[in-house]
Amino acid sequence: MFKKYLSKLEIIIDWAQSILTEKQFIFLSSVLVGISSAFAVIVLKTFAHWVYVFATYVNSILKLSFINSILPIAGLLLTVLVVKRLLGGSIEKGTPQILYSVAKKASIIPRKQMYAHIMTSSLTVGLGGSAGLESPIVVTGAAFGSNFGQNYKLSYKDRTLLIGCGVAAGIAAAFNAPIAGVLFAIEFLLVDVSISAFTPIMIAAATGALVSEIILDETVLLNFKQQQDFDYHKIPFYVMLGILTGLTSVYFTRNFQKTEHFFSHLRMNPFKKAFFGALLLAVLVFVFPTLFGEGYESIKILAESHPEEILENTLFESFKDNSWVLLAFVAATMLMKVFATAITLGSGGNGGNFAPSLFVGSYVGFVFSKALNLTGLTHLPVSNFTMVGMAGILSGLFHAPLTAIFLIAEITGGYSLMLPLMIVASISFAISKRFEKHSMDVKELVKKGHAFTSNKDHNVLSTLNTNSIIQTDFLTVSPEENLEKLVDLISHSNQTYFAVVDKESHLLGIVNFNNIREIIFNKYRVKYTLIKDIMIPPVDVIYPFNTMETVMNKFEKTKATFLPVIKDEKYFGFISKAAALEAYRAKLKSMTIE
Repeated sequence: MFKKYLSKLEIIIDWAQSILTEKQFIFLSSVLVGISSAFAVIVLKTFAHWVYVFATYVNSILKLSFINSILPIAGLLLTVLVVKRLLGGSIEKGTPQILYSVAKKASIIPRKQMYAHIMTSSLTVGLGGSAGLESPIVVTGAAFGSNFGQNYKLSYKDRTLLIGCGVAAGIAAAFNAPIAGVLFAIEFLLVDVSISAFTPIMIAAATGALVSEIILDETVLLNFKQQQDFDYHKIPFYVMLGILTGLTSVYFTRNFQKTEHFFSHLRMNPFKKAFFGALLLAVLVFVFPTLFGEGYESIKILAESHPEEILENTLFESFKDNSWVLLAFVAATMLMKVFATAITLGSGGNGGNFAPSLFVGSYVGFVFSKALNLTGLTHLPVSNFTMVGMAGILSGLFHAPLTAIFLIAEITGGYSLMLPLMIVASISFAISKRFEKHSMDVKELVKKGHAFTSNKDHNVLSTLNTNSIIQTDFLTVSPEENLEKLVDLISHSNQTYFAVVDKESHLLGIVNFNNIREIIFNKYRVKYTLIKDIMIPPVDVIYPFNTMETVMNKFEKTKATFLPVIKDEKYFGFISKAAALEAYRAKLKSMTIE
């Protein structure tokens, strides 16, 4: 039945494509991608929420703290089982794969990504894995956009735009924050986009938020109704919070990567690794139950008037009335969150760092303001600092300050905290950027040249293949030949550069016609001058494995118009600067999203 309706829908979309203009069809596509992404959010969020409610209910009856530790073990093992049995043994996790697909795979995302992350992340996070659902949501939305574009034969730039639509709709639906969804798509993915391209992205984000608003229970979403007025006298403390969240972002990034690398080097089969990681996670969740799942419920508790409720059903419940114990518990949980998340993802689970960043940010804001209040030195609005702290960590980890500012502004129901949000997010971003040039999610990709950055030239060059512009049909000469041979070659070709090679094709030097004109037109010197006497060493050489950015840097440095290519230690061909620039211009035109 479902396939029948899907087939009818495809017929309708095919008909719409035939009668609509290209831009109109993109608008329609953005709506459909937005709806698809929103339903992925609804499935994931609802499942994760009700598992949390179930676990909390069981705990309240049985008073057994370890019940929360059992579910994550089951979740990680089931995730690995699904990946191995149903998804071909592997799954590309995390938002970096989107950047890689755009940069290196012409915005082609495999079809299985439309459902793989829904299946696996619902098991991992839904059953208590200490990670977030936003990354799987974003990847699923991007997959919807890419595959929609593939299905209807859209161009690379239109596929990329629809990937952005899926990303924006996913974030918008997950938080009912359409502006944040648009900004995240721009900051994270479409770093170079024209104003006109905003329209389909805004349509997708609005559609995703609307569907989520209509269908998804409000209690499932992270939102706040209570906040205190902003007092400009507290600005110095917000500056301090910005510094603290920036440093905490660096702490999170480095410890997450160390822990994840530890698991990646473990010589275990997937099930043993998952079980080992699950046991470590179970211990952490047993001591710090708020590490269970996304942790959004605990964020709401900290931002409200009774934060001591966070100690209920924990080993420290008897200390609920002791503010210092509460503070120590929250601080310790905040420090442990990075390890809980890294263990969850490194041992085989599926999820992301978006929710953990909000979790850690709220805890940092709470600890900072609560500690100062307990000293009696000042009286800070704890709920405001708890919420603003989320923007600080989100900005520091993802290097997306605009997303952080407007996301927290939208989920707090207003813009009264805009000034402190701007202060904290910008300072945190600046400090994090000082220690970590690239955001945590794209750091490894950038090292390999596989991701887009804010550098437009780098983005374009990263998509070009050096091998595609190597000219291998250039004529060569021998060092022992006289110039008569060279004159003959020049008269029968358009070449101005000749490689001088030995019998084994090793490059010995270069002859540039423009540098030997006087000799060429002197018959006596042509007859008695050997090529080895006039050849010059190459100013630089290119290897096929060099990136196009490296190639262009070599042209810029040497001021040469042609550079020889060496492959397997032998002469292979030439690359001309003109051909490289032409390839750059053609790629730039195809990538420009208008």
